[in-house]
Amino acid sequence: MKRVEIYTTRTCPYCLAAKELLTTKGVAFEETDVGADPALRAAMRDRANGRHTVPQIFIGGVHVGGCDDIHALDAAGKLDPMLAE
Repeated sequence: MKRVEIYTTRTCPYCLAAKELLTTKGVAFEETDVGADPALRAAMRDRANGRHTVPQIFIGGVHVGGCDDIHALDAAGKLDPMLAE
């Protein structure tokens, strides 16, 4: 399974929903809380092509977007193949 990274904040409901989806699928992920560290948030924004909201999710180093994006990939049947490649 590919490496999954997710940038989050503690109180973000969208972050919780994205992590719940990944956990339900049995996917291990590396979480980086950007809530209290402007440098981490800036690094996330750079990697996410300017997107500044959380969560921002990367699969195998590729930016896939946020919560709505990962749920849309799952609904379209594209998330599992992306994780397994």
